[in-house]
Amino acid sequence: MEVLYIMARITVQDCLVKIGDNNRFSLVHLAVERVKQRRQGAPLLIPPRKNKEIVMALREIAAGVVSFKNINELPDRLDVDEDAMESSAEEQTGNKTTEQAA
Repeated sequence: MEVLYIMARITVQDCLVKIGDNNRFSLVHLAVERVKQRRQGAPLLIPPRKNKEIVMALREIAAGVVSFKNINELPDRLDVDEDAMESSAEEQTGNKTTEQAA
């Protein structure tokens, strides 16, 4: 089980360490891509806080849940997770209906 630590302040240095690149320009591109995903409806991958969307994207990067390796896979993985939850809910509803009929 992975433990996420909530930081009081997020720093650029924290994010650069997580992405393994000392290029701030790359960090900006990664954060902007994540903000675009969030604006299209992707859920937060860390506990929500009252921060601006770019700060939340940087928090996700610093927590290690968003990186260059998985940024393009996140929307696809989230769609699969939503489909799995919907089918699981349908199965549970179907089981209750058949139990009530018996």
